[in-house]
Amino acid sequence: MENPFENAQKQLSQVAQFLDLSSDLLEALRLPMRVVEVNFSIKTDQGETRIFKGFRSQHNNALGPFKGGIRFHSGVTEDEVKALSMWMTWKCSVADIPFGGGKGGLVVNPKELSLGELERLSRGYIRAIAPLIGPEVDVPAPDVNTNPQIMAWMRDEYERIVGHEAPAVLTGKPVEKGGSLGRTEATGRGGVFVLDELAKKMGIEAKKLKVAVQGMGNVGYFFAELAYARGYQIVALSDSKGAIYDENGLDPQKVLAHKEKTGSVIDFPGAKKLTNEELLELPVDILVPAALENVITLTNAARIQVKAIVEMANGPTTPEADEILEKRDILVVPDILANAGGVSVSYFEWEQNMKKEKWLEKEVNQKLEEKMTTAFEAIWKMGEERKVGLRKAAYILAVDKVARAMVNLGA
Repeated sequence: MENPFENAQKQLSQVAQFLDLSSDLLEALRLPMRVVEVNFSIKTDQGETRIFKGFRSQHNNALGPFKGGIRFHSGVTEDEVKALSMWMTWKCSVADIPFGGGKGGLVVNPKELSLGELERLSRGYIRAIAPLIGPEVDVPAPDVNTNPQIMAWMRDEYERIVGHEAPAVLTGKPVEKGGSLGRTEATGRGGVFVLDELAKKMGIEAKKLKVAVQGMGNVGYFFAELAYARGYQIVALSDSKGAIYDENGLDPQKVLAHKEKTGSVIDFPGAKKLTNEELLELPVDILVPAALENVITLTNAARIQVKAIVEMANGPTTPEADEILEKRDILVVPDILANAGGVSVSYFEWEQNMKKEKWLEKEVNQKLEEKMTTAFEAIWKMGEERKVGLRKAAYILAVDKVARAMVNLGA
Protein backbone atom coordinates (compact mmCIF):
# COMPACT_ATOMS: atom_id res chain seq x y z
CA MET A 1 0.00 0.00 0.00
CA GLU A 2 1.33 3.43 -0.99
CA ASN A 3 2.14 5.70 1.94
CA PRO A 4 0.65 9.15 1.13
CA PHE A 5 2.98 11.00 3.51
CA GLU A 6 6.08 9.45 1.91
CA ASN A 7 4.65 10.46 -1.48
CA ALA A 8 4.12 14.04 -0.26
CA GLN A 9 7.71 14.16 1.01
CA LYS A 10 9.02 12.76 -2.31
CA GLN A 11 7.16 15.48 -4.21
CA LEU A 12 8.75 18.11 -1.96
CA SER A 13 12.24 16.61 -2.43
CA GLN A 14 11.80 16.57 -6.21
CA VAL A 15 11.01 20.27 -6.30
CA ALA A 16 13.67 21.28 -3.74
CA GLN A 17 16.37 20.85 -6.39
CA PHE A 18 14.83 23.76 -8.33
CA LEU A 19 14.97 26.04 -5.29
CA ASP A 20 17.83 27.34 -3.21
CA LEU A 21 16.58 25.92 0.11
CA SER A 22 18.84 25.36 3.08
CA SER A 23 18.86 21.82 4.45
CA ASP A 24 17.31 23.09 7.71
CA LEU A 25 14.47 24.81 5.87
CA LEU A 26 13.81 21.74 3.73
CA GLU A 27 13.73 19.53 6.84
CA ALA A 28 11.25 21.91 8.49
CA LEU A 29 8.98 21.73 5.42
CA ARG A 30 9.18 17.92 5.27
CA LEU A 31 7.47 17.55 8.66
CA PRO A 32 4.27 18.94 10.19
CA MET A 33 4.79 21.50 12.96
CA ARG A 34 2.40 19.52 15.14
CA VAL A 35 0.42 16.26 14.94
CA VAL A 36 -2.04 15.38 17.65
CA GLU A 37 -3.72 12.03 18.24
CA VAL A 38 -6.93 12.17 20.29
CA ASN A 39 -8.96 9.35 21.82
CA PHE A 40 -12.40 10.10 23.23
CA SER A 41 -15.58 8.25 24.09
CA ILE A 42 -19.24 8.72 23.19
CA LYS A 43 -22.39 6.93 24.31
CA THR A 44 -24.12 4.85 21.63
CA ASP A 45 -27.91 4.78 21.27
CA GLN A 46 -27.81 1.48 23.19
CA GLY A 47 -26.09 3.20 26.12
CA GLU A 48 -22.70 1.56 25.51
CA THR A 49 -19.42 3.53 25.58
CA ARG A 50 -17.32 3.53 22.40
CA ILE A 51 -13.82 4.96 22.07
CA PHE A 52 -12.84 6.73 18.84
CA LYS A 53 -9.40 7.71 17.60
CA GLY A 54 -8.77 10.93 15.68
CA PHE A 55 -5.94 13.14 14.45
CA ARG A 56 -5.19 16.77 13.64
CA SER A 57 -2.07 17.59 11.65
CA GLN A 58 -0.85 21.19 11.47
CA HIS A 59 1.80 21.31 8.76
CA ASN A 60 2.79 24.96 8.36
CA ASN A 61 1.41 28.40 9.27
CA ALA A 62 3.98 30.74 7.73
CA LEU A 63 1.34 32.24 5.41
CA GLY A 64 -1.51 32.31 7.93
CA PRO A 65 -3.70 30.12 10.19
CA PHE A 66 -3.68 26.36 9.55
CA LYS A 67 -6.56 25.37 7.24
CA GLY A 68 -7.91 22.00 6.25
CA GLY A 69 -10.80 19.59 6.31
CA ILE A 70 -11.89 16.88 8.72
CA ARG A 71 -12.62 13.45 7.24
CA PHE A 72 -14.62 10.63 8.83
CA HIS A 73 -13.39 7.36 7.28
CA SER A 74 -12.48 3.90 8.52
CA GLY A 75 -9.18 4.12 6.60
CA VAL A 76 -7.92 7.34 8.24
CA THR A 77 -4.30 7.10 9.40
CA GLU A 78 -1.81 9.51 10.91
CA ASP A 79 0.30 9.42 7.73
CA GLU A 80 -2.74 10.24 5.62
CA VAL A 81 -3.62 13.39 7.58
CA LYS A 82 0.05 14.43 7.64
CA ALA A 83 0.20 14.15 3.84
CA LEU A 84 -3.08 15.99 3.37
CA SER A 85 -1.97 18.80 5.69
CA MET A 86 1.22 19.24 3.65
CA TRP A 87 -0.74 19.32 0.39
CA MET A 88 -3.04 21.94 1.95
CA THR A 89 -0.01 24.16 2.65
CA TRP A 90 0.95 24.09 -1.04
CA LYS A 91 -2.67 24.45 -2.17
CA CYS A 92 -3.22 27.63 -0.14
CA SER A 93 0.09 28.99 -1.36
CA VAL A 94 -0.70 28.26 -5.03
CA ALA A 95 -4.14 29.88 -4.77
CA ASP A 96 -2.61 32.91 -3.01
CA ILE A 97 -4.71 32.41 0.13
CA PRO A 98 -3.35 33.65 3.49
CA PHE A 99 -3.67 30.26 5.19
CA GLY A 100 -1.31 27.42 6.01
CA GLY A 101 -1.98 23.68 5.82
CA GLY A 102 -3.85 21.50 8.29
CA LYS A 103 -5.96 18.34 8.17
CA GLY A 104 -8.00 16.24 10.54
CA GLY A 105 -9.50 12.79 10.53
CA LEU A 106 -11.49 10.32 12.60
CA VAL A 107 -11.21 6.55 12.23
CA VAL A 108 -14.89 5.69 11.78
CA ASN A 109 -17.39 4.43 9.23
CA PRO A 110 -20.10 7.10 9.68
CA LYS A 111 -22.64 4.96 7.78
CA GLU A 112 -22.74 2.67 10.83
CA LEU A 113 -23.87 5.51 13.13
CA SER A 114 -27.30 6.95 13.79
CA LEU A 115 -27.82 10.70 13.40
CA GLY A 116 -27.63 11.15 17.17
CA GLU A 117 -24.40 9.15 17.39
CA LEU A 118 -22.93 11.16 14.51
CA GLU A 119 -23.73 14.41 16.33
CA ARG A 120 -22.16 13.15 19.58
CA LEU A 121 -19.09 12.00 17.63
CA SER A 122 -18.73 15.39 15.88
CA ARG A 123 -19.02 17.30 19.15
CA GLY A 124 -16.63 14.89 20.89
CA TYR A 125 -13.95 15.39 18.24
CA ILE A 126 -14.18 19.19 18.47
CA ARG A 127 -13.96 19.05 22.27
CA ALA A 128 -10.79 16.97 21.88
CA ILE A 129 -9.08 19.41 19.48
CA ALA A 130 -10.62 22.68 20.76
CA PRO A 131 -7.37 23.89 22.42
CA LEU A 132 -5.62 23.66 19.02
CA ILE A 133 -8.10 25.52 16.82
CA GLY A 134 -9.60 29.00 16.49
CA PRO A 135 -10.45 31.62 13.82
CA GLU A 136 -6.85 32.93 13.79
CA VAL A 137 -5.11 29.66 14.71
CA ASP A 138 -6.54 26.68 12.79
CA VAL A 139 -9.76 26.67 10.74
CA PRO A 140 -11.19 23.21 9.94
CA ALA A 141 -13.73 22.44 7.20
CA PRO A 142 -15.63 19.48 5.70
CA ASP A 143 -13.87 16.68 3.84
CA VAL A 144 -14.69 13.02 3.06
CA ASN A 145 -17.97 12.00 4.79
CA THR A 146 -18.41 15.32 6.60
CA ASN A 147 -20.86 18.05 5.60
CA PRO A 148 -22.39 21.43 6.56
CA GLN A 149 -24.59 19.84 9.27
CA ILE A 150 -21.52 18.36 10.96
CA MET A 151 -19.79 21.76 10.75
CA ALA A 152 -22.84 23.38 12.41
CA TRP A 153 -22.64 20.92 15.34
CA MET A 154 -18.89 21.54 15.61
CA ARG A 155 -19.26 25.32 15.55
CA ASP A 156 -21.93 25.13 18.26
CA GLU A 157 -19.75 22.88 20.44
CA TYR A 158 -16.71 25.13 20.04
CA GLU A 159 -18.76 28.21 20.97
CA ARG A 160 -20.04 26.42 24.09
CA ILE A 161 -16.43 25.79 25.12
CA VAL A 162 -15.12 29.32 24.50
CA GLY A 163 -18.30 31.04 25.71
CA HIS A 164 -18.80 33.42 22.78
CA GLU A 165 -19.74 33.45 19.09
CA ALA A 166 -16.95 32.33 16.75
CA PRO A 167 -18.45 31.76 13.29
CA ALA A 168 -15.01 31.87 11.61
CA VAL A 169 -13.70 28.85 13.57
CA LEU A 170 -14.91 26.49 10.82
CA THR A 171 -15.87 26.87 7.18
CA GLY A 172 -18.23 24.83 5.03
CA LYS A 173 -21.09 25.64 7.43
CA PRO A 174 -24.77 25.85 6.38
CA VAL A 175 -25.55 29.29 4.90
CA GLU A 176 -27.93 29.97 7.84
CA LYS A 177 -25.05 29.30 10.26
CA GLY A 178 -22.51 31.62 8.64
CA GLY A 179 -21.68 29.58 5.55
CA SER A 180 -20.89 31.20 2.20
CA LEU A 181 -23.13 31.06 -0.82
CA GLY A 182 -21.47 29.02 -3.57
CA ARG A 183 -19.44 26.87 -1.14
CA THR A 184 -21.16 23.54 -1.94
CA GLU A 185 -20.16 23.60 -5.62
CA ALA A 186 -16.90 25.53 -5.10
CA THR A 187 -14.36 22.71 -5.53
CA GLY A 188 -16.07 21.38 -8.65
CA ARG A 189 -16.61 24.86 -10.06
CA GLY A 190 -12.96 25.81 -9.46
CA GLY A 191 -11.90 22.66 -11.33
CA VAL A 192 -14.09 23.58 -14.31
CA PHE A 193 -12.53 27.07 -14.44
CA VAL A 194 -9.16 25.28 -14.64
CA LEU A 195 -10.52 22.90 -17.31
CA ASP A 196 -11.61 25.92 -19.38
CA GLU A 197 -8.09 27.39 -19.21
CA LEU A 198 -6.57 24.02 -20.09
CA ALA A 199 -8.87 23.62 -23.11
CA LYS A 200 -7.76 27.07 -24.34
CA LYS A 201 -4.08 26.08 -24.02
CA MET A 202 -4.81 22.82 -25.87
CA GLY A 203 -6.70 24.78 -28.55
CA ILE A 204 -9.72 22.45 -28.38
CA GLU A 205 -13.38 23.50 -28.00
CA ALA A 206 -15.30 22.20 -24.99
CA LYS A 207 -17.83 20.26 -27.11
CA LYS A 208 -14.98 18.30 -28.76
CA LEU A 209 -13.48 17.13 -25.46
CA LYS A 210 -14.51 13.77 -24.01
CA VAL A 211 -14.20 13.69 -20.21
CA ALA A 212 -14.20 10.73 -17.77
CA VAL A 213 -14.87 11.53 -14.10
CA GLN A 214 -14.00 9.02 -11.38
CA GLY A 215 -16.13 9.74 -8.30
CA MET A 216 -19.68 10.97 -7.75
CA GLY A 217 -19.23 12.65 -4.37
CA ASN A 218 -19.64 16.38 -3.91
CA VAL A 219 -16.50 17.22 -5.93
CA GLY A 220 -16.91 14.76 -8.80
CA TYR A 221 -20.62 15.38 -9.23
CA PHE A 222 -20.47 19.19 -9.34
CA PHE A 223 -17.40 19.09 -11.61
CA ALA A 224 -19.28 16.81 -14.03
CA GLU A 225 -22.54 18.77 -13.88
CA LEU A 226 -20.88 22.19 -14.39
CA ALA A 227 -18.59 20.88 -17.15
CA TYR A 228 -21.61 19.27 -18.90
CA ALA A 229 -23.48 22.60 -18.71
CA ARG A 230 -20.50 24.26 -20.45
CA GLY A 231 -20.65 21.79 -23.34
CA TYR A 232 -17.99 19.21 -22.39
CA GLN A 233 -18.90 15.60 -23.23
CA ILE A 234 -19.06 13.64 -19.96
CA VAL A 235 -18.66 10.07 -21.24
CA ALA A 236 -17.89 8.19 -17.99
CA LEU A 237 -18.88 8.50 -14.34
CA SER A 238 -18.39 6.27 -11.31
CA ASP A 239 -19.04 5.74 -7.63
CA SER A 240 -17.58 3.28 -5.11
CA LYS A 241 -19.62 0.40 -6.59
CA GLY A 242 -18.53 0.77 -10.21
CA ALA A 243 -18.44 2.92 -13.34
CA ILE A 244 -20.53 3.59 -16.44
CA TYR A 245 -19.51 4.65 -19.95
CA ASP A 246 -21.42 6.05 -22.93
CA GLU A 247 -19.40 7.40 -25.85
CA ASN A 248 -22.34 9.65 -26.79
CA GLY A 249 -22.24 11.37 -23.41
CA LEU A 250 -24.01 11.20 -20.05
CA ASP A 251 -26.18 13.80 -18.31
CA PRO A 252 -24.78 13.95 -14.75
CA GLN A 253 -28.13 15.11 -13.30
CA LYS A 254 -29.90 12.06 -14.72
CA VAL A 255 -27.11 9.78 -13.51
CA LEU A 256 -27.39 11.29 -10.01
CA ALA A 257 -31.17 10.75 -10.00
CA HIS A 258 -30.55 7.09 -10.95
CA LYS A 259 -27.92 6.74 -8.20
CA GLU A 260 -30.26 8.24 -5.60
CA LYS A 261 -33.03 5.84 -6.67
CA THR A 262 -30.95 2.65 -6.93
CA GLY A 263 -27.94 3.31 -4.67
CA SER A 264 -25.35 3.36 -7.47
CA VAL A 265 -24.55 4.72 -10.94
CA ILE A 266 -24.24 1.17 -12.31
CA ASP A 267 -27.04 -0.15 -14.54
CA PHE A 268 -27.80 3.39 -15.78
CA PRO A 269 -29.98 2.90 -18.89
CA GLY A 270 -27.98 2.79 -22.13
CA ALA A 271 -24.56 2.90 -20.47
CA LYS A 272 -21.86 0.23 -20.46
CA LYS A 273 -20.83 -1.07 -17.02
CA LEU A 274 -17.11 -0.80 -16.10
CA THR A 275 -14.93 -1.08 -13.03
CA ASN A 276 -13.35 2.06 -11.53
CA GLU A 277 -9.97 0.74 -12.74
CA GLU A 278 -11.27 0.40 -16.33
CA LEU A 279 -12.60 3.98 -16.25
CA LEU A 280 -9.06 5.25 -15.60
CA GLU A 281 -7.81 3.56 -18.76
CA LEU A 282 -10.52 4.75 -21.19
CA PRO A 283 -9.35 6.36 -24.47
CA VAL A 284 -10.81 9.83 -23.74
CA ASP A 285 -9.36 13.35 -23.84
CA ILE A 286 -9.51 14.36 -20.16
CA LEU A 287 -9.40 12.09 -17.12
CA VAL A 288 -10.66 13.52 -13.84
CA PRO A 289 -9.86 11.43 -10.74
CA ALA A 290 -12.23 12.89 -8.13
CA ALA A 291 -12.35 10.13 -5.51
CA LEU A 292 -9.49 9.01 -3.22
CA GLU A 293 -5.69 9.20 -3.36
CA ASN A 294 -3.27 6.79 -5.10
CA VAL A 295 -5.47 5.60 -8.00
CA ILE A 296 -2.93 6.33 -10.77
CA THR A 297 0.12 4.23 -9.92
CA LEU A 298 3.17 2.48 -11.33
CA THR A 299 0.82 -0.40 -12.21
CA ASN A 300 -1.58 1.48 -14.52
CA ALA A 301 0.20 4.71 -15.58
CA ALA A 302 1.47 3.19 -18.83
CA ARG A 303 -2.10 2.25 -19.80
CA ILE A 304 -3.62 5.71 -19.31
CA GLN A 305 -4.82 6.90 -22.75
CA VAL A 306 -5.66 10.59 -22.34
CA LYS A 307 -4.31 13.97 -23.42
CA ALA A 308 -4.60 15.47 -19.92
CA ILE A 309 -5.51 14.68 -16.31
CA VAL A 310 -7.25 17.16 -14.02
CA GLU A 311 -6.71 16.01 -10.43
CA MET A 312 -9.85 16.79 -8.43
CA ALA A 313 -9.01 14.27 -5.69
CA ASN A 314 -6.15 14.86 -3.24
CA GLY A 315 -3.00 12.95 -4.22
CA PRO A 316 -4.54 10.65 -6.87
CA THR A 317 -1.22 10.14 -8.70
CA THR A 318 1.85 8.55 -7.11
CA PRO A 319 5.29 10.12 -7.80
CA GLU A 320 6.37 7.01 -9.79
CA ALA A 321 3.25 7.26 -11.97
CA ASP A 322 3.90 10.98 -12.42
CA GLU A 323 7.28 10.28 -14.01
CA ILE A 324 5.70 7.86 -16.48
CA LEU A 325 2.94 10.35 -17.41
CA GLU A 326 5.51 13.14 -17.89
CA LYS A 327 7.61 10.96 -20.21
CA ARG A 328 4.46 10.17 -22.20
CA ASP A 329 3.65 13.91 -22.54
CA ILE A 330 0.34 13.59 -20.68
CA LEU A 331 -0.47 16.96 -19.13
CA VAL A 332 -1.33 16.73 -15.43
CA VAL A 333 -3.06 19.65 -13.73
CA PRO A 334 -2.09 18.91 -10.12
CA ASP A 335 -4.52 18.65 -7.23
CA ILE A 336 -2.97 21.60 -5.40
CA LEU A 337 -4.27 23.79 -8.25
CA ALA A 338 -7.22 21.86 -9.71
CA ASN A 339 -9.14 21.37 -6.47
CA ALA A 340 -8.18 24.64 -4.77
CA GLY A 341 -11.68 26.03 -5.43
CA GLY A 342 -12.95 24.60 -2.17
CA VAL A 343 -10.32 26.18 0.04
CA SER A 344 -10.62 29.44 -1.92
CA VAL A 345 -14.32 29.76 -1.11
CA SER A 346 -13.60 28.55 2.43
CA TYR A 347 -11.28 31.54 2.70
CA PHE A 348 -14.06 33.78 1.33
CA GLU A 349 -16.40 32.35 3.99
CA TRP A 350 -13.83 33.01 6.73
CA GLU A 351 -13.34 36.56 5.44
CA GLN A 352 -17.11 37.20 5.44
CA ASN A 353 -17.37 35.84 9.01
CA MET A 354 -14.44 37.94 10.25
CA LYS A 355 -15.84 41.11 8.63
CA LYS A 356 -19.48 40.26 9.50
CA GLU A 357 -20.39 40.50 5.80
CA LYS A 358 -22.54 38.42 3.43
CA TRP A 359 -21.55 38.28 -0.23
CA LEU A 360 -23.85 37.45 -3.14
CA GLU A 361 -23.24 34.09 -4.86
CA LYS A 362 -22.40 35.89 -8.12
CA GLU A 363 -19.66 37.83 -6.30
CA VAL A 364 -18.27 34.63 -4.74
CA ASN A 365 -18.15 32.87 -8.12
CA GLN A 366 -16.51 35.85 -9.83
CA LYS A 367 -13.81 36.01 -7.13
CA LEU A 368 -13.30 32.25 -7.47
CA GLU A 369 -12.91 32.42 -11.26
CA GLU A 370 -10.38 35.23 -10.94
CA LYS A 371 -8.37 33.30 -8.33
CA MET A 372 -8.33 30.00 -10.27
CA THR A 373 -7.49 31.51 -13.67
CA THR A 374 -4.73 33.72 -12.20
CA ALA A 375 -3.19 30.70 -10.44
CA PHE A 376 -3.42 28.53 -13.59
CA GLU A 377 -1.73 31.20 -15.70
CA ALA A 378 1.11 31.64 -13.18
CA ILE A 379 1.73 27.89 -13.07
CA TRP A 380 1.58 27.49 -16.85
CA LYS A 381 4.09 30.33 -17.22
CA MET A 382 6.41 28.78 -14.61
CA GLY A 383 6.19 25.42 -16.42
CA GLU A 384 7.27 27.05 -19.67
CA GLU A 385 10.07 29.05 -18.01
CA ARG A 386 11.54 26.06 -16.15
CA LYS A 387 10.62 23.51 -18.86
CA VAL A 388 8.87 21.29 -16.31
CA GLY A 389 5.42 19.71 -15.95
CA LEU A 390 2.57 21.57 -14.26
CA ARG A 391 2.97 19.72 -10.95
CA LYS A 392 6.62 20.70 -10.59
CA ALA A 393 5.72 24.25 -11.70
CA ALA A 394 2.97 24.46 -9.07
CA TYR A 395 5.28 23.11 -6.37
CA ILE A 396 8.09 25.49 -7.31
CA LEU A 397 5.72 28.45 -6.90
CA ALA A 398 4.07 27.12 -3.74
CA VAL A 399 7.15 25.95 -1.86
CA ASP A 400 9.13 29.06 -2.76
CA LYS A 401 6.40 31.33 -1.36
CA VAL A 402 6.14 29.37 1.92
CA ALA A 403 9.94 29.14 2.28
CA ARG A 404 10.34 32.90 1.76
CA ALA A 405 7.65 33.56 4.37
CA MET A 406 9.49 31.29 6.83
CA VAL A 407 12.79 33.11 6.22
CA ASN A 408 11.01 36.44 6.75
CA LEU A 409 9.70 35.11 10.06
CA GLY A 410 13.23 34.15 11.10
CA ALA A 411 13.16 30.42 10.30
